[in-house]
Amino acid sequence: GWTALYLLRKGIKVTLIDAWGAGNSRSSSGDETRVIRSTYGANETYFDLNVRALELWKENQERFGKKLFHPTGVLWFCYEEHVPMIDESVPFMQKYGLNYQYLTTHELHQKYPHIHTDDLHHALFDPEGGYLKAREGAIAVQEAFVNEGGTYLQAHVQPGPCVGGQMEHLLLSDGSRVQADAYVFACGSWLGKLFPEVLGSVITCSRQEAYYFGVPYTHTQLFDQMPVWVDVDGQDFYYGIPGNANRGFKIGVDRRGEVFDPTNGERILNPDVLAHARQFITHRFPALRNAPLAENRVCPYENSPDGNFILDQHPEADNCWLLGGGSGHGYKHGPALGELVTEVLTGHKPLVPLFMLERLFTK
Repeated sequence: GWTALYLLRKGIKVTLIDAWGAGNSRSSSGDETRVIRSTYGANETYFDLNVRALELWKENQERFGKKLFHPTGVLWFCYEEHVPMIDESVPFMQKYGLNYQYLTTHELHQKYPHIHTDDLHHALFDPEGGYLKAREGAIAVQEAFVNEGGTYLQAHVQPGPCVGGQMEHLLLSDGSRVQADAYVFACGSWLGKLFPEVLGSVITCSRQEAYYFGVPYTHTQLFDQMPVWVDVDGQDFYYGIPGNANRGFKIGVDRRGEVFDPTNGERILNPDVLAHARQFITHRFPALRNAPLAENRVCPYENSPDGNFILDQHPEADNCWLLGGGSGHGYKHGPALGELVTEVLTGHKPLVPLFMLERLFTK
């Protein structure tokens, strides 16, 4: 969606094709919210990309007339004195004049008395982050694309034949064909299925679960007014998002789940994963010991082997571009990726080596 919108804004004639529509329940962006954070360890490429994405989220929500970014900040629960994922981001924070706020466990408990802190070493607060409206944001981008003059089709797509280094056309589910000068496939968890010979062993889809728990009425404000939080346990990396359109207190499991079929897979929770999540929230948030499960979501993640994005040309078609490998962080970077793809396709920027396909096949 973002790629289509930014190509359109460059004056290019663009047709956006989607099988089930923006923010649909099968998509990775079909849930209510997603975290946006700057912390990526020593990876400056992602830090810079996130800074730009945050600028563009703020800019575009003004254009859309719809609040999509909620600047709650991000609170990191740290078990050890040194946390490389955070510590190695400090130079990049300083580069942009940003700072983490260090909180001792005593300060954390004073500010958030409903959090159990005995097993933590400290906490760090990133005031620049927060959360994004996911489903609503995907819809807003599609509506803006149409309102600004783009053509939108709802149809299933199959790549056409590649002849002489060019993709000739697309095949749509209604039997028609679409021809264009260039094609961009940004299909999330379906990308590997569309190009099995190139990406079948590269893009894998796993299921991640998120739960919405009903908060006791005595603690509504404490939980709803929290920042986004991440528990840096080095295993499950549970995270949570407040608010969520009054759906409940959201807790996500950031561990790669089992292989999942994004088209036909049932969005039914795994009882074992839920049991472990309940055990965690009972420990970290004692007031939620008996909190009822109000809703749950199963989100497909399209993963690349190294967790980095893929942005490159199809090896057999110079006019076919592949964009994917979101690996759980694609949504937050969406507008910056759309802008980057536009700059690359129009020849204003080179390909990013970290995102090129050759990295995955070079020994």
